[in-house]
Formats: sequence, structure tokens, C-alpha cells
Amino acid sequence: MKQLLLNIQPPAAPGFDNFIAGQNHEALNSLRMVLAGQATTRFVFLWGTPGSGKTHLLLAAQAMGAHIADDVHTLDEESQILLFDTFNHIKAEGGVLVTAGNHAPTQMGLRDDLATRLAWGLVYQLQPLSDDEKADALRAHARNRGMKLPDEVIAYCLKYLRRDLPTLMAVMDALDRWSLTTKKPVTVPLLKNMLQLAPEH
Repeated sequence: MKQLLLNIQPPAAPGFDNFIAGQNHEALNSLRMVLAGQATTRFVFLWGTPGSGKTHLLLAAQAMGAHIADDVHTLDEESQILLFDTFNHIKAEGGVLVTAGNHAPTQMGLRDDLATRLAWGLVYQLQPLSDDEKADALRAHARNRGMKLPDEVIAYCLKYLRRDLPTLMAVMDALDRWSLTTKKPVTVPLLKNMLQLAPEH
């Protein structure tokens, strides 16, 4: 299966409004409150499996003026010290720090002082979207485009394509344009035809 398709546009910039929350409404709402200065803490740590939305929320928070650090489980000793110093500076001077990793703060083998700091604020485990939630998100996206999207096309995408939501949304956009170009309805055969014509990346 081709990696990316035809003239797929880059996905929209990550924001809170285009984050599909699924089971993560509490984390999303808390993050909004922290950024609005309506929470008792200014530190948020997000963790979960790849594809659960950590980076999306971090970039959305950064656009709102927060300091961010992603993939903290990959930081070397020097970078951990820098993040520790950043935490203390924000605590003293003001600001918001949103960080993320693949496990809870104390379960990633970080320096004890940094792990303790990261656990001080709000800590949320993000849950990836279920297939049903992804399907609902794709249906809503298609409705917004005025696109008729059969269930069998959604099922095919979830079975055979990359399963992260930005890629799936981009495929839907490309498929909609391909449908208009070929003047054919959106079907699984049309999707396969589009994929066969997609350039290698």
C-alpha cells in the first residue's frame, strides 16, 4: 500500500478544536483550563501509546503560549537537566509547561528529581481512539465536506491503510477530490483505483 496518496494536503494545524477527544475529554478540558489560568497548577503531563494524541495536544498548547517537551522518555542526561531547570524557572517566573512521554513520569527511568517534578502537576493517560470512534470521526469529516462516505470504504481504510487519524482524514480529502475529478461516487473500487495511481513517497 502506498505511503501517501496523490496530492494529499498536509493536515490542518493541531488545535483543541480539531482534536477528536474520544475518551480523553477530561484531559482536554483540564488542559484548556490550565492554559486559561483557571487551574491550581501550571504543569500537565500526558502519556500513552503512539497515536493517542499526545503530540497533537502539545502542539495545540504551544500555539497557546505553553512551553512543551515531547517524548521525554528519550531525553539524555543533559536534556533531562535542562527540562528540570525549565520546570523550576516556570514554577518561579510563571508560564505553563506541558510534557509527554510513553509512560507515567516515574516509570520511564528518568532522573528522580525530574520524574518527581513531572508528577507534581496533572497527569493524564491518553486513550487511543477505538475503530468505532475513528469511523465516527471520518463520517463527521465527510459530512462537513458534503461527501457521501459508505461504511465499506471506512472499513477498508481502517483495515488496510495507516490508522492514525490525520492520515485517514487526508485520505478522505484526497478521495473526495478524486471522486469529483472522475465524476464517480465514493466506493471501495474508486479508493483502490486512487491508491494504484498514487506516486511513491
